[in-house]
Amino acid sequence: MAYVPLTPLGAEPDFSDTAAAVQATARRFALEVLRPVGRELDRMAPGDVIAPDSPLWGVYRQFAALGFGVDDLLALEPFERARTMAILFEELGWGDAGLAISIGAGLLPAMLSTLLGNGFCRSLAPDDKLGCWMITEPDHGSDALDPARMIFHPQGEYGRPNCVVTLRGDELVITGQKSAWVSNGTIGQVGILYAACDSGSGPDTRHGAVVIVPMDAPGITRGKPLDKMGQRALNQGEIYFDNVRLPKAHLLAGPDQYQQATYLIHTLANGIMSTVFTGCARSAYDLALGYAHERKAGGVPIIRHQSVAHRLFHMFRKVEASCALSRRVLHYNFQAPAMALQAAMAAKVTATQTAFEVASEAVQMHGGNGMARDYPVEKILRDARASLIEDGCNEILAIKGGYHLIDPDLL
Repeated sequence: MAYVPLTPLGAEPDFSDTAAAVQATARRFALEVLRPVGRELDRMAPGDVIAPDSPLWGVYRQFAALGFGVDDLLALEPFERARTMAILFEELGWGDAGLAISIGAGLLPAMLSTLLGNGFCRSLAPDDKLGCWMITEPDHGSDALDPARMIFHPQGEYGRPNCVVTLRGDELVITGQKSAWVSNGTIGQVGILYAACDSGSGPDTRHGAVVIVPMDAPGITRGKPLDKMGQRALNQGEIYFDNVRLPKAHLLAGPDQYQQATYLIHTLANGIMSTVFTGCARSAYDLALGYAHERKAGGVPIIRHQSVAHRLFHMFRKVEASCALSRRVLHYNFQAPAMALQAAMAAKVTATQTAFEVASEAVQMHGGNGMARDYPVEKILRDARASLIEDGCNEILAIKGGYHLIDPDLL
Protein backbone atom coordinates (compact mmCIF):
# COMPACT_ATOMS: atom_id res chain seq x y z
CA MET A 1 0.00 0.00 0.00
CA ALA A 2 1.27 3.47 -0.87
CA TYR A 3 1.41 5.92 2.01
CA VAL A 4 2.07 9.58 1.21
CA PRO A 5 2.86 11.62 4.32
CA LEU A 6 1.39 15.13 4.36
CA THR A 7 2.55 18.29 6.11
CA PRO A 8 1.37 18.98 9.69
CA LEU A 9 -1.27 21.19 8.02
CA GLY A 10 -2.43 18.44 5.71
CA ALA A 11 -2.28 18.85 1.93
CA GLU A 12 -0.63 22.27 2.22
CA PRO A 13 0.53 23.28 -1.28
CA ASP A 14 2.79 26.17 -0.24
CA PHE A 15 4.64 24.96 2.83
CA SER A 16 7.56 27.36 2.40
CA ASP A 17 10.39 27.85 4.88
CA THR A 18 8.56 30.83 6.39
CA ALA A 19 5.28 28.97 6.71
CA ALA A 20 7.08 25.95 8.17
CA ALA A 21 8.79 28.15 10.76
CA VAL A 22 5.51 29.79 11.82
CA GLN A 23 3.82 26.40 12.01
CA ALA A 24 6.62 24.81 14.02
CA THR A 25 6.72 27.67 16.52
CA ALA A 26 2.95 27.74 16.95
CA ARG A 27 2.67 23.92 17.11
CA ARG A 28 5.30 23.73 19.84
CA PHE A 29 3.46 26.37 21.86
CA ALA A 30 0.14 24.59 21.26
CA LEU A 31 1.52 21.20 22.26
CA GLU A 32 3.66 22.23 25.23
CA VAL A 33 1.53 25.05 26.66
CA LEU A 34 -2.02 25.28 25.34
CA ARG A 35 -3.00 21.60 25.49
CA PRO A 36 -1.82 20.85 29.03
CA VAL A 37 -2.92 24.19 30.46
CA GLY A 38 -6.25 24.01 28.63
CA ARG A 39 -7.00 20.59 30.09
CA GLU A 40 -6.05 21.80 33.56
CA LEU A 41 -8.23 24.91 33.30
CA ASP A 42 -11.13 22.83 31.94
CA ARG A 43 -11.35 21.02 35.28
CA MET A 44 -11.20 24.15 37.42
CA ALA A 45 -14.00 26.36 38.71
CA PRO A 46 -14.37 29.59 36.69
CA GLY A 47 -13.16 31.70 39.59
CA ASP A 48 -10.05 29.57 39.97
CA VAL A 49 -9.29 29.87 36.25
CA ILE A 50 -8.62 33.61 36.69
CA ALA A 51 -7.10 33.47 40.19
CA PRO A 52 -3.66 35.11 40.58
CA ASP A 53 -1.92 31.74 40.81
CA SER A 54 -3.72 30.27 37.78
CA PRO A 55 -1.62 28.90 34.91
CA LEU A 56 -3.77 31.05 32.60
CA TRP A 57 -1.51 34.07 33.05
CA GLY A 58 1.54 32.14 31.93
CA VAL A 59 -0.24 31.39 28.63
CA TYR A 60 -0.51 35.10 27.81
CA ARG A 61 3.11 35.78 28.78
CA GLN A 62 4.43 32.90 26.73
CA PHE A 63 2.33 33.83 23.71
CA ALA A 64 3.66 37.40 23.86
CA ALA A 65 7.19 36.01 23.79
CA LEU A 66 6.51 34.29 20.44
CA GLY A 67 6.56 37.65 18.64
CA PHE A 68 3.14 37.61 16.97
CA GLY A 69 2.06 41.07 18.11
CA VAL A 70 -0.49 43.23 16.28
CA ASP A 71 2.12 45.54 14.74
CA ASP A 72 4.21 42.54 13.66
CA LEU A 73 1.24 40.91 11.93
CA LEU A 74 -0.08 44.05 10.26
CA ALA A 75 3.40 45.03 9.04
CA LEU A 76 3.47 41.94 6.82
CA GLU A 77 2.49 42.13 3.18
CA PRO A 78 -1.19 41.12 2.77
CA PHE A 79 -0.40 37.66 1.40
CA GLU A 80 2.10 36.87 4.18
CA ARG A 81 -0.20 38.37 6.81
CA ALA A 82 -3.06 36.14 5.73
CA ARG A 83 -0.89 33.03 5.60
CA THR A 84 0.78 33.77 8.95
CA MET A 85 -2.50 34.48 10.74
CA ALA A 86 -4.18 31.42 9.22
CA ILE A 87 -1.39 29.09 10.27
CA LEU A 88 -0.98 30.74 13.68
CA PHE A 89 -4.63 30.57 14.71
CA GLU A 90 -5.14 27.12 13.22
CA GLU A 91 -2.31 25.85 15.39
CA LEU A 92 -3.64 27.70 18.44
CA GLY A 93 -7.03 26.07 17.84
CA TRP A 94 -5.29 22.71 17.48
CA GLY A 95 -3.88 23.26 20.96
CA ASP A 96 -6.96 24.58 22.76
CA ALA A 97 -9.91 26.36 21.15
CA GLY A 98 -10.92 28.35 24.22
CA LEU A 99 -7.44 29.72 24.84
CA ALA A 100 -7.07 30.46 21.11
CA ILE A 101 -10.26 32.56 21.20
CA SER A 102 -9.05 34.34 24.33
CA ILE A 103 -5.79 35.25 22.60
CA GLY A 104 -7.63 36.37 19.46
CA ALA A 105 -10.12 38.51 21.38
CA GLY A 106 -7.23 39.97 23.32
CA LEU A 107 -5.79 41.43 20.11
CA LEU A 108 -8.99 43.07 18.83
CA PRO A 109 -8.82 46.54 20.49
CA ALA A 110 -5.28 47.03 19.20
CA MET A 111 -5.99 45.56 15.77
CA LEU A 112 -9.13 47.62 15.10
CA SER A 113 -7.47 50.81 16.36
CA THR A 114 -4.59 50.22 13.96
CA LEU A 115 -6.75 49.27 10.97
CA LEU A 116 -8.93 52.35 11.50
CA GLY A 117 -5.84 54.55 11.73
CA ASN A 118 -6.38 55.93 15.25
CA GLY A 119 -3.00 56.32 16.94
CA PHE A 120 -4.43 57.58 20.24
CA CYS A 121 -6.78 54.61 20.60
CA ARG A 122 -3.91 52.29 19.66
CA SER A 123 -1.88 53.82 22.50
CA LEU A 124 -4.68 52.86 24.89
CA ALA A 125 -4.39 49.24 23.77
CA PRO A 126 -0.70 48.27 23.86
CA ASP A 127 0.28 44.68 23.21
CA ASP A 128 0.92 44.02 26.89
CA LYS A 129 -2.73 44.73 27.82
CA LEU A 130 -5.26 41.94 27.37
CA GLY A 131 -8.22 43.06 25.30
CA CYS A 132 -11.90 42.16 25.27
CA TRP A 133 -14.67 42.73 22.70
CA MET A 134 -17.92 44.05 24.17
CA ILE A 135 -20.81 43.80 21.71
CA THR A 136 -23.27 41.11 22.80
CA GLU A 137 -26.15 42.18 25.07
CA PRO A 138 -28.48 40.22 27.38
CA ASP A 139 -31.69 41.06 25.51
CA HIS A 140 -30.42 41.25 21.94
CA GLY A 141 -27.80 38.56 21.27
CA SER A 142 -26.97 38.29 17.57
CA ASP A 143 -29.04 41.42 16.86
CA ALA A 144 -25.98 43.39 17.96
CA LEU A 145 -24.15 42.10 14.89
CA ASP A 146 -26.89 43.40 12.60
CA PRO A 147 -26.94 47.21 12.92
CA ALA A 148 -28.14 47.49 9.32
CA ARG A 149 -31.18 45.39 10.35
CA MET A 150 -30.82 43.09 7.35
CA ILE A 151 -32.61 40.28 9.24
CA PHE A 152 -35.03 42.52 11.12
CA HIS A 153 -38.59 41.18 10.95
CA PRO A 154 -41.16 43.66 9.59
CA GLN A 155 -43.25 43.11 12.72
CA GLY A 156 -40.24 43.25 15.00
CA GLU A 157 -39.35 45.79 17.65
CA TYR A 158 -35.78 46.02 18.86
CA GLY A 159 -36.63 47.62 22.20
CA ARG A 160 -34.32 49.66 24.34
CA PRO A 161 -30.65 48.67 24.06
CA ASN A 162 -28.95 47.36 27.19
CA CYS A 163 -25.92 49.62 26.78
CA VAL A 164 -25.81 53.21 25.52
CA VAL A 165 -22.98 55.63 24.74
CA THR A 166 -24.13 59.24 25.14
CA LEU A 167 -22.16 61.97 23.38
CA ARG A 168 -21.94 65.12 25.51
CA GLY A 169 -19.62 67.77 24.17
CA ASP A 170 -16.04 66.60 24.65
CA GLU A 171 -16.90 63.48 26.64
CA LEU A 172 -18.64 60.13 26.38
CA VAL A 173 -20.95 58.72 29.04
CA ILE A 174 -21.52 54.96 29.02
CA THR A 175 -24.42 53.36 30.88
CA GLY A 176 -25.86 49.87 30.91
CA GLN A 177 -24.66 46.30 30.56
CA LYS A 178 -22.96 43.88 28.20
CA SER A 179 -23.85 40.21 28.49
CA ALA A 180 -22.04 37.32 30.12
CA TRP A 181 -20.63 36.20 26.75
CA VAL A 182 -17.94 38.90 26.52
CA SER A 183 -14.68 37.04 25.87
CA ASN A 184 -12.06 38.01 28.47
CA GLY A 185 -14.91 39.96 30.05
CA THR A 186 -13.91 39.74 33.70
CA ILE A 187 -10.15 39.98 33.12
CA GLY A 188 -9.66 42.24 30.09
CA GLN A 189 -7.57 45.35 30.71
CA VAL A 190 -8.77 47.30 27.68
CA GLY A 191 -11.98 46.80 25.74
CA ILE A 192 -13.45 47.66 22.39
CA LEU A 193 -17.08 48.55 23.03
CA TYR A 194 -19.82 48.44 20.38
CA ALA A 195 -23.03 50.02 21.65
CA ALA A 196 -26.03 52.16 20.73
CA CYS A 197 -25.30 55.86 20.60
CA ASP A 198 -27.33 58.80 21.86
CA SER A 199 -26.11 61.97 20.18
CA GLY A 200 -29.10 64.04 21.29
CA SER A 201 -32.20 62.33 19.92
CA GLY A 202 -32.23 59.09 21.89
CA PRO A 203 -30.38 55.75 21.62
CA ASP A 204 -29.83 54.54 18.06
CA THR A 205 -28.76 50.92 17.51
CA ARG A 206 -28.21 51.44 13.80
CA HIS A 207 -25.82 54.34 14.24
CA GLY A 208 -23.95 53.43 17.40
CA ALA A 209 -20.51 54.15 18.77
CA VAL A 210 -17.27 52.19 19.02
CA VAL A 211 -15.19 53.16 22.05
CA ILE A 212 -11.81 52.02 23.34
CA VAL A 213 -12.36 51.61 27.08
CA PRO A 214 -9.72 51.27 29.82
CA MET A 215 -11.37 48.59 31.93
CA ASP A 216 -10.20 50.17 35.19
CA ALA A 217 -12.21 53.35 34.49
CA PRO A 218 -14.44 54.50 37.39
CA GLY A 219 -17.96 53.13 37.11
CA ILE A 220 -17.05 49.78 35.51
CA THR A 221 -17.86 46.59 37.41
CA ARG A 222 -17.74 42.96 36.32
CA GLY A 223 -19.97 39.99 36.93
CA LYS A 224 -18.90 36.50 37.91
CA PRO A 225 -16.96 34.48 35.35
CA LEU A 226 -19.36 32.33 33.38
CA ASP A 227 -19.62 28.62 34.20
CA LYS A 228 -20.25 26.81 30.92
CA MET A 229 -20.14 23.49 29.11
CA GLY A 230 -17.24 24.09 26.74
CA GLN A 231 -14.31 26.41 26.19
CA ARG A 232 -13.99 26.63 29.95
CA ALA A 233 -10.47 28.03 29.62
CA LEU A 234 -11.97 31.09 27.90
CA ASN A 235 -12.97 33.63 30.52
CA GLN A 236 -16.34 35.26 29.83
CA GLY A 237 -18.54 37.47 31.98
CA GLU A 238 -20.85 40.45 32.26
CA ILE A 239 -19.70 44.07 32.29
CA TYR A 240 -21.67 46.92 33.86
CA PHE A 241 -21.27 50.63 33.15
CA ASP A 242 -22.53 53.15 35.71
CA ASN A 243 -22.13 56.60 34.12
CA VAL A 244 -18.62 55.84 32.93
CA ARG A 245 -17.13 59.10 31.63
CA LEU A 246 -14.33 59.16 29.07
CA PRO A 247 -12.84 61.87 26.85
CA LYS A 248 -14.31 61.92 23.35
CA ALA A 249 -10.86 60.99 22.02
CA HIS A 250 -11.69 57.41 23.08
CA LEU A 251 -14.30 57.29 20.29
CA LEU A 252 -12.90 54.97 17.61
CA ALA A 253 -15.93 55.14 15.31
CA GLY A 254 -18.91 57.44 15.61
CA PRO A 255 -22.50 57.03 14.41
CA ASP A 256 -21.63 57.65 10.77
CA GLN A 257 -18.95 54.94 10.76
CA TYR A 258 -20.65 52.45 13.10
CA GLN A 259 -22.04 50.05 10.52
CA GLN A 260 -18.72 49.93 8.65
CA ALA A 261 -16.85 49.32 11.91
CA THR A 262 -19.23 46.50 12.83
CA TYR A 263 -18.78 44.99 9.37
CA LEU A 264 -14.98 45.14 9.77
CA ILE A 265 -14.73 43.52 13.19
CA HIS A 266 -17.34 40.90 12.31
CA THR A 267 -15.42 39.97 9.16
CA LEU A 268 -12.14 39.70 11.06
CA ALA A 269 -13.66 37.77 13.95
CA ASN A 270 -15.43 35.26 11.71
CA GLY A 271 -12.21 34.78 9.75
CA ILE A 272 -10.24 34.07 12.92
CA MET A 273 -12.99 31.74 14.15
CA SER A 274 -12.74 29.75 10.92
CA THR A 275 -9.02 29.14 11.38
CA VAL A 276 -9.29 28.35 15.10
CA PHE A 277 -11.98 25.73 14.57
CA THR A 278 -10.28 24.27 11.53
CA GLY A 279 -7.43 23.63 13.94
CA CYS A 280 -9.86 22.25 16.51
CA ALA A 281 -11.27 19.87 13.90
CA ARG A 282 -7.76 18.81 12.89
CA SER A 283 -6.88 18.04 16.50
CA ALA A 284 -9.89 15.73 16.82
CA TYR A 285 -9.00 14.04 13.53
CA ASP A 286 -5.33 13.61 14.53
CA LEU A 287 -6.31 12.03 17.84
CA ALA A 288 -8.79 9.69 16.16
CA LEU A 289 -6.25 8.69 13.52
CA GLY A 290 -3.65 7.90 16.15
CA TYR A 291 -6.13 5.95 18.27
CA ALA A 292 -7.28 3.93 15.24
CA HIS A 293 -3.71 2.70 14.77
CA GLU A 294 -3.35 1.72 18.45
CA ARG A 295 -6.71 0.30 19.45
CA LYS A 296 -7.39 -3.31 18.45
CA ALA A 297 -10.68 -5.06 17.79
CA GLY A 298 -11.14 -8.37 16.03
CA GLY A 299 -7.43 -8.99 16.47
CA VAL A 300 -6.26 -6.05 14.34
CA PRO A 301 -5.90 -2.26 14.73
CA ILE A 302 -9.36 -0.82 14.18
CA ILE A 303 -8.14 1.23 11.19
CA ARG A 304 -8.12 -2.11 9.31
CA HIS A 305 -11.90 -2.25 9.60
CA GLN A 306 -13.75 -0.75 6.66
CA SER A 307 -16.18 1.27 8.76
CA VAL A 308 -13.34 2.97 10.61
CA ALA A 309 -11.36 3.70 7.45
CA HIS A 310 -14.52 5.09 5.87
CA ARG A 311 -15.20 7.34 8.87
CA LEU A 312 -11.60 8.58 9.02
CA PHE A 313 -11.60 9.43 5.33
CA HIS A 314 -14.65 11.66 5.67
CA MET A 315 -13.18 13.32 8.75
CA PHE A 316 -10.00 13.99 6.76
CA ARG A 317 -12.01 15.30 3.81
CA LYS A 318 -13.96 17.73 5.96
CA VAL A 319 -10.87 19.07 7.71
CA GLU A 320 -9.07 19.64 4.41
CA ALA A 321 -12.10 21.43 2.94
CA SER A 322 -12.41 23.64 6.03
CA CYS A 323 -8.71 24.47 5.90
CA ALA A 324 -8.88 25.37 2.22
CA LEU A 325 -11.89 27.63 2.66
CA SER A 326 -10.64 29.43 5.77
CA ARG A 327 -7.22 30.00 4.17
CA ARG A 328 -8.81 31.19 0.91
CA VAL A 329 -11.11 33.66 2.69
CA LEU A 330 -8.32 35.18 4.78
CA HIS A 331 -6.20 35.64 1.68
CA TYR A 332 -9.08 37.28 -0.15
CA ASN A 333 -10.07 39.61 2.67
CA PHE A 334 -6.55 40.84 3.32
CA GLN A 335 -5.93 41.57 -0.36
CA ALA A 336 -9.27 42.63 -1.85
CA PRO A 337 -10.27 46.31 -2.09
CA ALA A 338 -13.23 45.55 0.21
CA MET A 339 -13.56 42.67 2.67
CA ALA A 340 -16.38 40.22 2.02
CA LEU A 341 -18.36 39.46 5.17
CA GLN A 342 -20.37 36.75 3.42
CA ALA A 343 -17.12 34.89 2.68
CA ALA A 344 -15.98 35.15 6.31
CA MET A 345 -19.40 33.92 7.44
CA ALA A 346 -19.19 30.96 5.07
CA ALA A 347 -15.76 30.06 6.45
CA LYS A 348 -16.90 30.41 10.07
CA VAL A 349 -20.03 28.31 9.60
CA THR A 350 -18.12 25.65 7.65
CA ALA A 351 -15.24 25.40 10.13
CA THR A 352 -17.38 25.32 13.27
CA GLN A 353 -19.79 22.76 11.84
CA THR A 354 -16.80 20.69 10.71
CA ALA A 355 -15.20 20.88 14.15
CA PHE A 356 -18.37 19.67 15.83
CA GLU A 357 -18.96 16.85 13.36
CA VAL A 358 -15.36 15.65 13.36
CA ALA A 359 -15.10 15.82 17.15
CA SER A 360 -18.33 13.82 17.45
CA GLU A 361 -16.92 11.17 15.09
CA ALA A 362 -13.70 11.10 17.12
CA VAL A 363 -15.66 10.42 20.30
CA GLN A 364 -17.57 7.63 18.55
CA MET A 365 -14.35 6.09 17.27
CA HIS A 366 -12.91 6.07 20.79
CA GLY A 367 -15.95 4.12 21.99
CA GLY A 368 -16.37 4.17 25.75
CA ASN A 369 -12.97 5.82 26.11
CA GLY A 370 -14.31 8.80 24.18
CA MET A 371 -16.64 9.57 27.07
CA ALA A 372 -13.87 9.49 29.66
CA ARG A 373 -12.11 12.66 30.73
CA ASP A 374 -8.78 10.84 30.58
CA TYR A 375 -9.05 11.16 26.81
CA PRO A 376 -9.08 14.66 25.26
CA VAL A 377 -11.73 14.13 22.58
CA GLU A 378 -14.72 14.70 24.87
CA LYS A 379 -13.35 18.14 25.77
CA ILE A 380 -12.78 18.97 22.10
CA LEU A 381 -16.41 18.05 21.40
CA ARG A 382 -17.64 20.39 24.15
CA ASP A 383 -15.36 23.18 22.92
CA ALA A 384 -16.56 22.73 19.34
CA ARG A 385 -20.22 22.75 20.33
CA ALA A 386 -19.91 26.28 21.72
CA SER A 387 -18.52 27.53 18.40
CA LEU A 388 -21.85 26.99 16.62
CA ILE A 389 -23.24 29.89 18.71
CA GLU A 390 -20.10 31.99 19.17
CA ASP A 391 -19.56 35.20 17.14
CA GLY A 392 -23.10 35.02 15.81
CA CYS A 393 -25.00 31.73 15.86
CA ASN A 394 -24.68 29.88 12.59
CA GLU A 395 -28.38 30.13 11.73
CA ILE A 396 -28.33 33.94 11.94
CA LEU A 397 -25.06 34.09 9.98
CA ALA A 398 -26.62 31.99 7.22
CA ILE A 399 -29.62 34.32 6.92
CA LYS A 400 -27.54 37.49 6.94
CA GLY A 401 -24.89 35.95 4.70
CA GLY A 402 -27.59 35.06 2.20
CA TYR A 403 -28.77 38.67 2.13
CA HIS A 404 -25.17 39.76 1.46
CA LEU A 405 -25.37 37.73 -1.76
CA ILE A 406 -28.10 40.00 -3.16
CA ASP A 407 -26.88 41.95 -6.17
CA PRO A 408 -29.08 45.09 -6.39
CA ASP A 409 -28.23 45.48 -10.08
CA LEU A 410 -30.01 42.19 -10.80
CA LEU A 411 -33.24 43.16 -9.01
